[in-house]
Amino acid sequence: MNSFVKAVGVGIISLGLWSSTALAQDSWWKTAAQPYQGAIIRGVSESTPASKYVEQVLGPKFTEETGIKVEFEATSWDQMYDKAIKDMEANTGIYDFVYIEQDIVYTYLARNFLVDITKSLAENAKIASPDFKPENFTTFLNYFKDPKSGDVMGVPMEAFIKPYLYRKDLFDDPAIQKAYKDSTGADLKPATTHEEYTQVAKFFTEYGADKELWGTTVQASSSHPAAFYEFFESVAPTFGVYNWGIDGTTFAATEANGGQMNSAAAKKALNYWIDLLKYAPPESTSSTWDEVAGTFAAGRAAQGLVYGENAAWIATDETKSTVVGKVGVALPPVEAGVMEAAEAGKGYIGYYDGGAFGIPHSSKNKDASLLFLQYIGQASVQTDWALAGSRIVMNSTYDDPKIVDQDKKMNGYYTLMREDGKLFAGAPPFPFHSQVLQVAAPFIYKAIVGEIKPDDALDQAATAAEAELVKLGYRK
Repeated sequence: MNSFVKAVGVGIISLGLWSSTALAQDSWWKTAAQPYQGAIIRGVSESTPASKYVEQVLGPKFTEETGIKVEFEATSWDQMYDKAIKDMEANTGIYDFVYIEQDIVYTYLARNFLVDITKSLAENAKIASPDFKPENFTTFLNYFKDPKSGDVMGVPMEAFIKPYLYRKDLFDDPAIQKAYKDSTGADLKPATTHEEYTQVAKFFTEYGADKELWGTTVQASSSHPAAFYEFFESVAPTFGVYNWGIDGTTFAATEANGGQMNSAAAKKALNYWIDLLKYAPPESTSSTWDEVAGTFAAGRAAQGLVYGENAAWIATDETKSTVVGKVGVALPPVEAGVMEAAEAGKGYIGYYDGGAFGIPHSSKNKDASLLFLQYIGQASVQTDWALAGSRIVMNSTYDDPKIVDQDKKMNGYYTLMREDGKLFAGAPPFPFHSQVLQVAAPFIYKAIVGEIKPDDALDQAATAAEAELVKLGYRK
């Protein structure tokens, strides 16, 4: 900085203006937080890259600027939900802010768990930060708005798509390309159809037989909802089966009653997905999203559907990944007509995941928590957070030079997300998410371990889901 100032005198003026602005910002946060000095706010979230950044960076920075201490618990997906929901149900007020995944928000809204952030800030202007502007967020914010009022009920803290990752070094290797051509008669490239994907998976499994290399990842834990989610939210849509195959008007799940959960397209999809296990590493039947990321980072798979929250570290962090500089990114393979439907806004090709922080009605420190949620909702904290967790929730973040540079190292993941994110969608707006998951998922698990055929699994899952919807009063 000193050499720069000597060379460019006006830099001193710029630096002075910057310092004044920074002091003014600090002054606002300190002033707004004055009534809450010494308060402790507690939060709980899944232990994701984005959450760890909150725990290790944003929480301490907020405490430093406001005097409000943040105790943040980053735990497993299962424990997060168990702890948060029990706390909100019992109204015990253990947690002041909780992680709301996109697919569970409708349940939380239906059960009136969450504080209305828009209304709360309007009623208390003293804690409404001028740097918190909902219009700065991407359309992902819409998932966390009350459908009736349009009010914000959660502040997005991560958002990402689930793309098709592939080993660019393998796909671009001339010797491997020749071997693939000799074996299949086709050129080696990222698959655009399911038939191509299976062919690539089979080839690399055979090629890697003595190399600890398999043809694909499969998120197929036989005892964890991750398998249900991969199939219904990432694979089934590529076959034209949307919203878990449940009709959003009649709430039918079975094909006989107008649903699609056990349709011919859904059965084709599940058979395809189960068949891929032949070309996947042995850990696949115990793999959630975390293990899939680990498998790909360890160089054990040539391709796979991998949650974008892991894309950055897999592609750039040499302390965790063996495939740095070797990762390509593409759209998932689809059936004929599915891409066109997605482009027309009549379908989607995969999952747009992420979450927000919301404040439970049971919180004992609502105002202090509102300050914290606004703090993490500033544009100024987004870039480094994105670098740490490949998550983008504001449009301006895409254009930051740091993100542009990382995008190159990730072979265009952010570009893909920005340009083609519209082809992906979040989970369906079902308040009965958990109940249907619980009754339908066991049949997917049975198909994974070979206990029942994929077709039978979907017939039984659809029947169970529909019976549950009748029981809950959604389907008459």
